Amino acid sequence: MSVVRPVTLVTGAAGGIGAALARRLAAGHDLILSGRNVGALEALCAEVGGAALVLDLTRPEGFADALAGVGRVTNVVHNAGVVELGAVAEQGHGVWSHTLAVNVVAPAELTRLLLPRVRAERGSVVFVNSGAGLRANAGWGSYAASKFGLKALADALREEEAGAGVRVSSVYPGRTATPMQEKVRSQEGAAYTPEAFIDPDSVAATIEFVLNAPRDATLPDVSVRPGPR
Repeated sequence: MSVVRPVTLVTGAAGGIGAALARRLAAGHDLILSGRNVGALEALCAEVGGAALVLDLTRPEGFADALAGVGRVTNVVHNAGVVELGAVAEQGHGVWSHTLAVNVVAPAELTRLLLPRVRAERGSVVFVNSGAGLRANAGWGSYAASKFGLKALADALREEEAGAGVRVSSVYPGRTATPMQEKVRSQEGAAYTPEAFIDPDSVAATIEFVLNAPRDATLPDVSVRPGPR
C-alpha cells in the first residue's frame, strides 16, 4: 500500500530557516516553497524536489489567484517576515504598515484561504514567531508589535480549529544566523558573527519535530534559545 505523504507549504522558503526546513522535510514531505525571489526558489526546488509558489506578501488580494492551482495542503509554515529597527518616536506609519502587513496580515489571509485544505488533512499551522513576540525591547516596537499580533492570531486559531483536528503552534527562535539577523546587526551598528547565533538548521529541526509530533500531542508554544557554549 502506498503511503500518502503530507504536503507542506513554507513561506519565506529561500531564507535561512526556510531553506534549512525544506532540506529537512524533503525526505518525508511533498513541498510547496513560497517566496518572491523566483531564481532562489527555483534553485531550492531543483535541490529538494518541491514546487515553487511566488507570492508577494504585501499584496494579499492576489493570494486567491496564486493558490488556485494548488491541490492538497496538509501543513502551513509561516516563516516569512520583515524587520526594521527604530524608536517609536522615529518610525513613521509606512514602516508600521509594511511590517504589520507582511508579518501579520499576510499570514492571516493565507491561513484563511488554506484552512479548508488543512482541515481536510487534519494538518498543522506553524507560525515562526520570535523572542520579540514575547517581550518588546527599545527600538523593536514595530517588529515586536507584529510578532505579538502573530501570537494572538495563532492563539485564536488554535481554539477555533481544535474541533476540526488542526494543530496550531508558535515557535519563538532567539537570534538566528540568517540574512535577517545580518541586517539587524547592521542596524544595531554591530558586527555580524554567525557562529554567535543559533544555527538555522537547529530552528528547522525544532519545526520539523513540531510538524511530525504524534497526533495525540500538540506543542502550542516552543521557544528556541542559544545553548550553552
